[in-house]
Amino acid sequence: MSKVAFIGLGVMGEPMARNLLKGGHIVRAFDVRPEALESIKKDNAIAADSPAGAANDAEFIFTMLPSGKEVYQAAFGDEGFAQSMSEKTLLIDTSTILPADTDEIAGKLATTKRRMIDAPVGRLARNAVEGTLLFMVGGSESDLEHARPLLDLLGDKIVHCGSVGMGSRMKIVNNYQSTSLNVLTAETLTLAEASGLDVNLAIEVMRETTAGRGHMNATYPDQVLSGNIKPGFMIDLAHKDLGLALETMAKHHTPAFLGAAARQSYSIAQSSGQGRNDWTAIYLTLRKIAGLEPSK
Repeated sequence: MSKVAFIGLGVMGEPMARNLLKGGHIVRAFDVRPEALESIKKDNAIAADSPAGAANDAEFIFTMLPSGKEVYQAAFGDEGFAQSMSEKTLLIDTSTILPADTDEIAGKLATTKRRMIDAPVGRLARNAVEGTLLFMVGGSESDLEHARPLLDLLGDKIVHCGSVGMGSRMKIVNNYQSTSLNVLTAETLTLAEASGLDVNLAIEVMRETTAGRGHMNATYPDQVLSGNIKPGFMIDLAHKDLGLALETMAKHHTPAFLGAAARQSYSIAQSSGQGRNDWTAIYLTLRKIAGLEPSK
């Protein structure tokens, strides 16, 4: 049993914290939303009034926050957890942030001999609930092994990507493909319908080809095509994550033609009120632009 601080109780963070509690760990949690703290207290978590308070005497600190700015503030702000960390405390940042932000945070912690691993997650909100997340970990072998018993409570796949910062880089690479392919799928199905093809027939064919190895099996049939746009992964988050990838790619001068176009598509979907819907709901936006009849 370990003392764990968990900072950030959003769609992913709250079920992750609950799974740590189920695993028998002592969890002291912090979130800027009082209602999130009240909810997690029902599972016997201890509510803290600041990141520093959450991290007091903690062996592990988990962060699951929207951006590098929030992670940095949680660590080094006036009530940041860095002031409560000892050399034995391990920070496990599971947020999706820019690799440069991970490097900055890790570098500043290292100046006081504080340690971290970056362990952004793959898969969806339901996997956070089920404890079947995938972790892309950057950090030393020894720190990963130290964290492994806790990560095993939260996921069923751990991939060691290299030194600190490589987990964030892997997440950016992964998200560049997945967020871009979402737009390509919507374009493909819109083209199929506009050509007079039955959408379900097109899916049946493409499931047997390379085209169907991603969204066709994993998201579209279960979400937007079933009339379900309750978010497993929101359009707002896809827009944010793709922006991180484009900023990273610009620094390396690598082409991002589809990514740039895809982000514009996400922006249009947001402007039409789809931002908090599932990312497959972008299909509804493209169908409307194409002048197709609303789905029955």
